[in-house]
Amino acid sequence: MGKAISEIKAQLSECPAGNLPECMKEFLTDEREGVRKLILSAQKRYDAYTKELVRTEEMKHYEKLYPECEFIGGIDEVGRGPLAGPVVACCVILPKDCDILYLNDSKQVPEKKRVQLCEEILEKAVAVGIGSVDHTEIDERNILQATYKAMRQAVDSMEIKPQRLLVDAVTIPGISIPQRGIIHGDAKSISIAAASIVAKVTRDRMMEEFDKLYPGYDFASNKGYGSAKHIAALKELGPCPIHRRSFIGNFI
Repeated sequence: MGKAISEIKAQLSECPAGNLPECMKEFLTDEREGVRKLILSAQKRYDAYTKELVRTEEMKHYEKLYPECEFIGGIDEVGRGPLAGPVVACCVILPKDCDILYLNDSKQVPEKKRVQLCEEILEKAVAVGIGSVDHTEIDERNILQATYKAMRQAVDSMEIKPQRLLVDAVTIPGISIPQRGIIHGDAKSISIAAASIVAKVTRDRMMEEFDKLYPGYDFASNKGYGSAKHIAALKELGPCPIHRRSFIGNFI
């Protein structure tokens, strides 16, 4: 007698996506309708996996333009738009043979998946650098100059320095390393996407800590962005120490 359908379901569910064709072989001749449905579902999962492999390989396009460079750093930032908190930048150098599936612009990745990807990036990366500029300097410098400073900090903090930089959208002044700005780079470059994820997770955790210090503004949920609840609290409570005064003139 063959395996129970519940056993087959568990076996296919636990099988890594890349190993599914081999795993499915055992059940291809099983005529039970429940098994046929499980095989169909497993095939769809495998097809999605292979499609993601292709997409990930396509995201290495810009990295492949510089085969002479062993260390290519992708840079991105998060936090240019919030009413409170810092702007955070990240630079990531990935190994040339690195495959991290589901990397994308951090805004397109669900929070739970972002955290998982961040852990994988930190585990596999050759080097990671973080830069952060707080609300005070944002008010003093303006957000664009603060962003540039955070990006320079991210590069300067790396133990291994990039030979070339791929940057989301901008060209960073004050850096001697050759760089290339790529519009929507966090969706086109695996290195920039990785930086986007790490920067987002890093800043989100900072805002969750700020929520404990300054309750009432819902920072743990809105991360400092201008949600309805945040704006209502700002009008009721006034600004807290991490609010960007140059951003909140319309609300207080």
